[in-house]
Amino acid sequence: MAQSKLWTIGYENVGVPEFVAALKEAKIKTLVDVREIANSRRAGYSKKALAASLDEAGIAYVHMKPLGTPKAGREAARKGDTKTMRRIFEAKLAEPESQLALAETADLAKKGRVCIMCLEHDWRDCHRAIVAEHLGEFGLKPAHLSPGPPR
Repeated sequence: MAQSKLWTIGYENVGVPEFVAALKEAKIKTLVDVREIANSRRAGYSKKALAASLDEAGIAYVHMKPLGTPKAGREAARKGDTKTMRRIFEAKLAEPESQLALAETADLAKKGRVCIMCLEHDWRDCHRAIVAEHLGEFGLKPAHLSPGPPR
């Protein structure tokens, strides 16, 4: 079976214009937000504001809450306890709602260019790497975007 591509991106170090430019450069058609809570202290990255910016750029926005890290996992990650974060997040991904969200995301990615996103710039330190691993079971191979430096 030929593998389809899936992109990932984090917004930690960039403003919305650079973030959207990186998506456009990669010809992304749909951004899948894998944050459990699609809010941000960073201007422009809360659900409604981000969806509006993406819409202006011709990119669809989908929030997949079931693919977000639960609060206990986020707290472990903030403490640098990636082993606990992974255990908590893997348990969440085993739930039926999360399995359905993985299948829906894989289906979107097989139909067009999809990028999954959350906060962390470095995908290796982020739960989206775990999401991408699980999407590999659907024949998707991840590529990681690194938007430009902040202004």
